[in-house]
Amino acid sequence: MAFGITRETLVKWKKEVQNGEIAFLTHYWLDDRFPGCKTVTKVGCSNQKKLVEWGKRYGLRREWIHMDPKYPHFDLFGDLQKEVLMKENQWEQINKFRL
Repeated sequence: MAFGITRETLVKWKKEVQNGEIAFLTHYWLDDRFPGCKTVTKVGCSNQKKLVEWGKRYGLRREWIHMDPKYPHFDLFGDLQKEVLMKENQWEQINKFRL
């Protein structure tokens, strides 16, 4: 279950992904499979080669990509989520979600 973002934010992320940009979307998220994780960051890009190359910088593997037909993306949470957001200068998302 996702919450904590506006429709405008989601539309912006989708547009950036479809335009072949590396796009970040953080939102609150609850999933019993990941206790203690309250947020997730989706890092998407419709150019899958570009997304794979981006992911290699953080040790992410191609098979971890959620192969959504329109919005392929990695799901990041926990320590890796914060590390990536910091290195990518996504301070607005870090501060908004108190990561």
